[in-house]
Amino acid sequence: MSDDGLVELVLRSTRVITPEGMRAASVAVSGGKITAVLAHDAEVPAGARLEDFGDDVLLPGLVDTHVHVNDPGRTEWEGFWTATRAAAAGGITTLVDMPLNSLPPTTTVDHLRTKKDVARSKAHIDVGFWGGALPDNVKDLRPLHDAGVFGFKAFLSPSGVDEFPELDQDQLAQSLAEIAGFGGLLIVHAEDPHHLAAAPQKSGRKYADFLASRPRDAENTAIGNLIAQAARLDARVHVLHLSSSDALPLIAAAKREGVRVTAETCPHYLTLTAEEVPDGASEFKCCPPIREAANQDLLWQALADGTIDCVVTDHSPSTADLKTDDFATAWGGISGLQLSLSAVWTEARRRGHGLEDVVRWMSSSTAELVGLDDRKGAIAAGRDADFAVLAPDETFTVDPAALQHRNRVTAYAGRTLYGVVRSTWLRGERVLSEGEFTDPAGQLLSRRR
Repeated sequence: MSDDGLVELVLRSTRVITPEGMRAASVAVSGGKITAVLAHDAEVPAGARLEDFGDDVLLPGLVDTHVHVNDPGRTEWEGFWTATRAAAAGGITTLVDMPLNSLPPTTTVDHLRTKKDVARSKAHIDVGFWGGALPDNVKDLRPLHDAGVFGFKAFLSPSGVDEFPELDQDQLAQSLAEIAGFGGLLIVHAEDPHHLAAAPQKSGRKYADFLASRPRDAENTAIGNLIAQAARLDARVHVLHLSSSDALPLIAAAKREGVRVTAETCPHYLTLTAEEVPDGASEFKCCPPIREAANQDLLWQALADGTIDCVVTDHSPSTADLKTDDFATAWGGISGLQLSLSAVWTEARRRGHGLEDVVRWMSSSTAELVGLDDRKGAIAAGRDADFAVLAPDETFTVDPAALQHRNRVTAYAGRTLYGVVRSTWLRGERVLSEGEFTDPAGQLLSRRR
């Protein structure tokens, strides 16, 4: 920032997405912050640089609160350098890293410190961290909260990695009571292990067999139990990667009754359907699974009416060798960071939604979820000058070789998507432009005390 606080940069577009809607505007930036949103033809202050994007859309940088970076310990799966480049390429300027799939997992303050030490020099965008709630770490939850994690991730069924075991209902109650005691947030992979164990388990290439092994009842029961625990303790909970539309009435009713519950879904549930998954194509495998087209329609309705609060990637990559053609044994996870904005926008526009809706689901609401809405998630005075510049009517065909993810396995290969990210800006500095990246400039974020 200049010594006298004068405007350094003006970003101009005929289409700027503000909290009041899309309009022609000029956005003034100083010291990495938005200082004003002005008329489109506002005079550029002396000494300020003008960036005019014409009719490309200027939107707030996306905030993705569900990303598995896997660093340190499983960096052959991903890593902060590659994940944050992929995010920037997709218009994401802030991500919050999940506590598992790294070694060590983020379940103690010492482990959080280890992860921060690794991330600090590699982050191309801003990065925050979730802590983990395990059966044996209740004593560590408050120290992690005080150290700045944004909340705590728990599984109610096996996580897929031995170092991050699930909570049973008694352990869930114990962890949730502790977290509620200091006003924290518990985010939950909600699938009931008893329903999963009772479901038919078949190995092989058939997607229909895998889908049958992760029934909707597993989600519905787990979400019902979580809501009951949250109501009893007046605790704040968040349902991760909602897939089953059958659970929507439970969530809607809980919200009406004042239970402090929010929910997210993911681009793959909104844009891909079970009917189109080829047998053996485990790049489509995730847990809970991609379900049928009729289920997808109801997820979109729930986004429109506010039952589902936000859309996040659940970016969960692995090495290509773990994506075998046996759905029972292949790693479950979809890599979506670079393509999430375009994938969601492509389907949203087909269903009659505007970019304002996409920004609400993928930036404003996610920033609010983690308490960053005083800094992120909107083009408004006082917020960080984080932006994506999007050509919303241009298309591209997904080429795995063009992805920044460490392992270029994608369920979107060959798809034509709307929305080309021209550039991405972090605190008023361009971090990506036409495929070229600057040196890492991301900051490590902590929950505001």
